[in-house]
Amino acid sequence: MLYAVISEDTENSLKKRLAARPAHVARLEALKEQGRLIIAGPHPAIDTENPGDAGFTGSLIIAEFNSLNDAKTWADEDPYIAAGVYAHVTVKPFKHVLP
Repeated sequence: MLYAVISEDTENSLKKRLAARPAHVARLEALKEQGRLIIAGPHPAIDTENPGDAGFTGSLIIAEFNSLNDAKTWADEDPYIAAGVYAHVTVKPFKHVLP
């Protein structure tokens, strides 16, 4: 089943985010190679794809896991959590309807 991992950043998280990004992206690449990643990306803090020093306010990942518990366990191990990037993470089932 698909699950949405919806994360909210701490304030002024950009430096922490950049430092932990290689490890964070490596985990996403692993999901992609397994054919389980649907979409992933950050929410820019301002209305542009490249927010510069404004940074990001959080992230969205939609991926396939065997259970809600597995999705939560995977999300809890995100390098962004260990680095203090995320203030809050919500994981919930997602039903893909369109497109």
